Amino acid sequence: MKDVQNQTDDRGIAIQRVGINEAHLPFLIRTKDGGFQQVLANIRFTVSLPMEFKGTHMSRFLEILEPWSHKPLAEAEMDAMLTEAMAHLDAQSANLEICFKYFIDKKAPVSGKVSCLDLDCFFRGEKRIGESMQFTLGVEVPFTSLCPCSKEISRYGAHNQRSVCRAAVRFHPHVECIYIEDLAALVEEQASCPIYPLLKREDEKYVTERAYENPKFVEDILRDVVLALRRLPGIAWFSMTCENFESIHNHNAYASHEETVNE
Repeated sequence: MKDVQNQTDDRGIAIQRVGINEAHLPFLIRTKDGGFQQVLANIRFTVSLPMEFKGTHMSRFLEILEPWSHKPLAEAEMDAMLTEAMAHLDAQSANLEICFKYFIDKKAPVSGKVSCLDLDCFFRGEKRIGESMQFTLGVEVPFTSLCPCSKEISRYGAHNQRSVCRAAVRFHPHVECIYIEDLAALVEEQASCPIYPLLKREDEKYVTERAYENPKFVEDILRDVVLALRRLPGIAWFSMTCENFESIHNHNAYASHEETVNE
């Protein structure tokens, strides 16, 4: 049959990224304990398209993805998929982003009750022919923040809110990326208090008092996360946003930061 996509184009425009978006497949994500967790992934997979090609072959993206959906996925597997895409689609570069819900066990601080906390995460891989893959891990971590100003000026308590930090990290070539579990723990350690999905009465007392004893503005949390990330061996770049879903304002408090880290 006639291959229209493989015909030549005379408009002289190379396309930087073309491919598929909003594709959904099950994947196995490698866990810190050496096992894996099955997730439902939302995928964007693209390649560069030379100016002389009319179109790319959409079916080949799924042909590449399908076999990998049955194997535990991490950096090496992302690299292999990008390399395969460039080879099969005659592309100079390829990009792959996989977004998914990841669950970590959280033990309540007093009762010890265990429950699952869901985190929105992504793996992003970018690669050009002859170069190392640039791998980015992203995670969205919820926590509690308590306002230092409210605590200082009020006779009774202080206002607090649920907050979130959206962090993305990259490491230098040949340095393994941090695990999702460790990045989430690093972020929530900088908050007024972690969030636990399941709390008994004694746990609620603990988290309320801990937040009260550890008040932080959104700026405080962001700066403390920055300092913690700078200490990670081999980190090359990171970005983050911190947002407090305010309990006494009709707007949120927000802070963001991005930084390249020299070796």
